[in-house]
Amino acid sequence: MRGILYFLLFLLVVFGVLFVLTGWSYSDGERAGTVSKFSRRGYLFKTYEGVLNVGGFSGETGSLTPQYFDFSVKDDAVAQQITDAVKTGQRVTLHYEEKILRLPWNGETKYYITAVEVIGPPPS
Repeated sequence: MRGILYFLLFLLVVFGVLFVLTGWSYSDGERAGTVSKFSRRGYLFKTYEGVLNVGGFSGETGSLTPQYFDFSVKDDAVAQQITDAVKTGQRVTLHYEEKILRLPWNGETKYYITAVEVIGPPPS
């Protein structure tokens, strides 16, 4: 009986640590650019994954060099906003949270988009 109690206590501690590591945000911030790729993919767990083209200027070479930001989306409403922005080619600001640990059913990256802000009118 005591062994079962210790085992249940061990499981509770393990699940508690996993909950804290996957639920707590290590950092948060914003990235702006154009979403160049956005899809729902995965073998067993289907998640929304995307790539934001942030753009950029290289001080070393003096040329434009693309910088990419890979991200995951959990919320269907946010995914729909990003899909609409991809269709119109609009620039967006993505608000994200970075997690310490990622689990396979949450996405392929540690960066999870929490909100989308469309910048300006669609290009003509």
